[in-house]
Amino acid sequence: MTTKLWGGRFTENAAAWVDAFGASITFDQAMAAEDIEGSIAHATMLGRQGIISDTDADQIVAGLKALQQELAAGELGFDVQHEDIHMNIEALLTAKIGPVAGKLHTARSRNDQVATDFHLWVKHRLPQVMAAITELQQTLLTLASTHAGTIMSGYTHLQHAQPITYGHYLLAYVEMFQRDYERFEFNQKHTDILPLGAAALAGTTFPIDREFVAAELGFADIYHNSLDAVSDRDFAVEFLANASLLMMHLSRMAEELILWSTYEFNYIELSDDFSTGSSIMPQKKNADFAELVRGKTGRTYGALMGLLTTMKALPLAYNKDMQEDKAQVFDVMDTVIAATKIFTGMLSGLTVHEERMLASTQDDFSNATELADYLATKGVPFREAHAIVGQLVLLGIQTTTPLQAMPLATLQAAAPEIEDDIYQVLQSETAVNRRTSLGGTAVANVKKEIARHQKQLEARG
Repeated sequence: MTTKLWGGRFTENAAAWVDAFGASITFDQAMAAEDIEGSIAHATMLGRQGIISDTDADQIVAGLKALQQELAAGELGFDVQHEDIHMNIEALLTAKIGPVAGKLHTARSRNDQVATDFHLWVKHRLPQVMAAITELQQTLLTLASTHAGTIMSGYTHLQHAQPITYGHYLLAYVEMFQRDYERFEFNQKHTDILPLGAAALAGTTFPIDREFVAAELGFADIYHNSLDAVSDRDFAVEFLANASLLMMHLSRMAEELILWSTYEFNYIELSDDFSTGSSIMPQKKNADFAELVRGKTGRTYGALMGLLTTMKALPLAYNKDMQEDKAQVFDVMDTVIAATKIFTGMLSGLTVHEERMLASTQDDFSNATELADYLATKGVPFREAHAIVGQLVLLGIQTTTPLQAMPLATLQAAAPEIEDDIYQVLQSETAVNRRTSLGGTAVANVKKEIARHQKQLEARG
C-alpha cells in the first residue's frame, strides 16, 4: 500500500519525479481559498443532513476556518507529495484535527471538488474584470466629452478617408468594450453554477442537499447532470474567448496609440508614467506599455487555443488532461485586469494635439466625398460625380492645391453645377457636422452618444 490518500489498491509509490509531473499544486494552490470555502459549505451540509454527526461537522468546520485564517496570514505551506490543493488542504486539516478530517470527503470526489473550486475562482474574479472595463469606458467617455468637436482624419486602409471627430473615434472603442462587458456578464451566468454533489461522475447515494450548498456558496444555479458537472469547462473557454476579444480591442487601440505618438503623426503624447526611454538614445520616449498590451494579446490567444485543444477530444466525464485547464486561465485573468487598468491610466494622462489633428485634414483631399455628395444633390448621378471629383483630386495632387483652395472657375469648368457655397461645404468642420445620420460623426451625435453610454454605466451601479 502506498502513502497516497487514494493508494489503497496500490502496492508501490511512484518515483519523486513522476509525482512531480503529475502534481498540480504548483499552480492550483491559487484556489486554496476557494477549496476551503467549498469544503466549509460541504461539511456544514454533511452535518445538517445527518450524514456525519454535528460534533464531527463542527470540528471539521472549525479546523477549516483555522486554515482559512492561516492562509490569509500567508502561513500555509503546500507539499508536492500531496499532488493538488484538495489533498494538501485535507492533509493540513488532518494534521490539525486528526482522523475525523477524513470524513470531510464523504459524498464528494476531487472531480466535483476541483470543478467547484474553479467555478468559484472565476466567479469571484469576473466582477473585477467588468469593473476594470467600466472604469476604462468611463475614462474614454470623459476624454470623448472633452474632444467631441476635435477634428481629425478618419482612416480606411490606413489612408486618410473622411474627417471625423476624436470623440467619435473614442466612442467606437466604448462600443467595443460594451460588447466585452456584456460577454463577461453572460460568462458569469455560466460560471455561477454549482458542480458539487455530482461526485466522481454519477452522483452519490448519500442524502445530500445541493441546494443548501449552492446557497451557502452564493451560486445562482446547480448542474442538473452529474456527467456534465464534472466535465464542463465551457465557462473557462468562454472566459478565455471573451478575454481574447477584449485583448484584441485593447491591442487595436494600442497600435493606434503607438502610431499616433510617433514624430510623423504627433497626434498624441503619452504621459511619462506610461512611457520608457532608451539606454543609448537620450531623446527616445517609447510607448512600451501599449506595446506590452499588444504583445500580451498573443499570449492570451495562445491560452484560448491551448484549452480548446485540450478539450476537443475528451470523452465524458473527467480526464487528467483537464488538469491543464487552470494555469492559463489564472495567467489570463491577471493579464486582462492589468492590461485594462494600464489603458485607463494611459488614456487618463493622454495629451491630444488638437491643432495637429485638424491640420491633417486640411490638404489631404479627405473632403472629396463632400464635393461628390454636393454634386449628387445638384442632380448629377453619383457615379458621374465621383469621376468628376476624381479628376479634380488628380489636378490638385499635380498642382499641390487642395480642393477648397481651387478657384471657382476651375471647379465650374469640371462641373457647372458648382456654386460658391462649395467652399463652406468643403470645410472639415462642415463635413463632420453634416453627417447627422444615426451613428454618424456629427458633434451633436457624439454628445448624444456620450450621454447614452453614461446612463449605461450609471445603471451598473
